[in-house]
Amino acid sequence: MVRKLFTERVAQPEPRVKETLENAVQIALLQLVEQRIDDCSFGMAFPAQCPDGTANSGVNTERLKAVMEGYRVIWPRDALVREDLRPSDPQVFDLLEFTYEHVALPIQNSYHSFFQHHHFGYDQGEGRRQFAAEVNRLFERNGIAYQLHDGQVERLVPTVLQEVLLQPTFNTRDQTLDELLQAAREKFLNRDLAVRREALEKLWDAWERLKSLSDPNDKRHSVEMLLDRASAEPNLRGRIDAEARQLTEIGNNFMIRHTEVTKTPITESIHVDYLFHRLFSLIRMLLQANGIKM
Repeated sequence: MVRKLFTERVAQPEPRVKETLENAVQIALLQLVEQRIDDCSFGMAFPAQCPDGTANSGVNTERLKAVMEGYRVIWPRDALVREDLRPSDPQVFDLLEFTYEHVALPIQNSYHSFFQHHHFGYDQGEGRRQFAAEVNRLFERNGIAYQLHDGQVERLVPTVLQEVLLQPTFNTRDQTLDELLQAAREKFLNRDLAVRREALEKLWDAWERLKSLSDPNDKRHSVEMLLDRASAEPNLRGRIDAEARQLTEIGNNFMIRHTEVTKTPITESIHVDYLFHRLFSLIRMLLQANGIKM
């Protein structure tokens, strides 16, 4: 285990809100992968065979590079030495996911004196764990809002909704509502802003579905029943009613559920976060107040 640095032990951690990689972070990530190439961590997936037999003598870098080119994954060494080949963030994320898939911890076995090389065994689980830990430590120290989790680069969920959004399934007793909430969550966790905007559409569709569940034949009455169960205290009940009306208006007036030219588009990631949190929190509260678990 790598010992934490002084600022990691005693200082307030940097908020994980950055959605782009600074140049220094990109270079550090490329170096992590370059190190794995040099220390033969790709040798399990792309083995170099000892000329004397079937023993693994390291990594076949030519084959590794050819496969990476076939997948259109950047070769880190080229990106490190040439400014004109400096990759985009999605290209770096592809490289990290490719590396996680194929990396394994190399274990030196016997030394072959004639060919002057070692033979290797591999521990894939430990190799993946160490690589992910180093990537995530770089993300954490630099306030990057991503993590490498189970081989995929995922956008971090803001802390306030983390527990609910990271649970495996929704269980509201209405399959369509569950499917809409699930789709909203998956899109919200996506690192592509365009996909994350689609999360708002799914969440507002879930809101309309929820409003009709109590009395499918009379939506106005259904909404009143839903809100009445939220609070018996008049002032708070009024605030909840006002919030519900405002969020419905937002869904109708912004480019969320409708795409007419008169609708206001949502273009900033922080605004997607804000609107998603606001409606998701209301939905969660109303479901709990009505005795329904998420």
